[in-house]
Amino acid sequence: MNSQTSIDLAERLNAGCQCISRDSAGMAAELERVSPGFHDEVMAGRPHLFSDSVTFVSADHVQRMARLVAAVERVVAMPVYREHVLAYAPAIARHRVAARGVMHGFDFHVGAGLSTVGPQLIEINTNAGGGLLNAVLARAQKACCDEVAVLLPGDLGADTHEHVFLDMFREEWRLFAESNGRDMALTRVAIVDEAPTTQYLYPEFVLFQRMFEQVGIHAVICGPTALAFRDGALWHGADRIDLVYNRLTDFALEDASNKALRDAYLADAVVVTPHPQAHALYADKRNLEVLSDAKLLAEWGVDEDTRETLTSNIPRTVKVRPELGEDLWARRKQLFFKPAAGYGSKAAYRGDKITKRVFEEVLAGNYVAQALVPPSSRMLRVAEASVELKLDLRNYVYAGHVQLIAARLWQGQTTNFRTPGGGFASVLAVPTLPVTVSELQGVA
Repeated sequence: MNSQTSIDLAERLNAGCQCISRDSAGMAAELERVSPGFHDEVMAGRPHLFSDSVTFVSADHVQRMARLVAAVERVVAMPVYREHVLAYAPAIARHRVAARGVMHGFDFHVGAGLSTVGPQLIEINTNAGGGLLNAVLARAQKACCDEVAVLLPGDLGADTHEHVFLDMFREEWRLFAESNGRDMALTRVAIVDEAPTTQYLYPEFVLFQRMFEQVGIHAVICGPTALAFRDGALWHGADRIDLVYNRLTDFALEDASNKALRDAYLADAVVVTPHPQAHALYADKRNLEVLSDAKLLAEWGVDEDTRETLTSNIPRTVKVRPELGEDLWARRKQLFFKPAAGYGSKAAYRGDKITKRVFEEVLAGNYVAQALVPPSSRMLRVAEASVELKLDLRNYVYAGHVQLIAARLWQGQTTNFRTPGGGFASVLAVPTLPVTVSELQGVA
């Protein structure tokens, strides 16, 4: 089976395999290991957090996404790129930091009917949620048919996603400790977000807390106002914090509530990860204009292979400027408008849905316009009816390496967790292996 056949088969499985593959009992058992009643707590207020079915992606597309991630990493490492993007970033982003930043999310649309084009990078996030939730989900899958049985992963042994994520945090601490002359183990972590217990993904904070404490690292979940900066250290009560797993969406730590965390970060008193510089280098959507500009990349000396990988897998993106208003309005149906520092699809607009009034607000704001790449789809059976759901693919990345790929399924203009049958879905890669014509035709 060549790569195109693998792509075609993945598309046919997404359209035709409507079986339930999530092992509900297995999922409940996984979550109950955290604490009695935790499964019910997670699911009661989040009925559409997890989809009941897997999503399929070709091995070729998996490889293309990994190549794009590596290409981005090569450019981000270039001094000319860093100088360029940090020039329009908040001042705090220029603070020198050793940590790389954990849990980057590279989000892709494959694009309806765009099999020969391949995955398209829609955006990069530096506090991507769902990694540990998807690790649990991946283990709670059962073979619903023969085609799925051959794609399910076997026993991962010690190299579970939790193990990989834990090593990532330990590496962040090692980099920080070496650069600051500290010779000590990572002992205390704070998982920080605004009003964490009210966050939709709060259960994941609990999973991270459990992950740390199982290996003897004390972990607390708290809001930023529970932290204090004194005596050259960051404190939570009487506990000195070594590392902050930062889930805040105040990416530059500008809010008054984040003052202690900001001061500790600037004093190199604590590891903050992901940190303001990571957001400026990766997640500011104005960076996509740079990464999709073949001419500029060539001027900077980016090699041809890297330029080709970037420009063929990132939809052309431009900063919205008043002088471009007439052209952008004329082409709006082929564009998607996003705030440069936005997250979670907030204040993002499809051009074919935007009104003139909203467009004027976009023109006056800090927005980018990206060539529209429609998401691909997954057909599932929901309440005895076949339903077409949109899907995107999130690559969880650290230091340029993909750790886990998950899908999100939804209906509507933007990604959400409000769709029956939708939510996070495990991804199974369709390998490039020999297959008979009858086997391919049998996927319906």
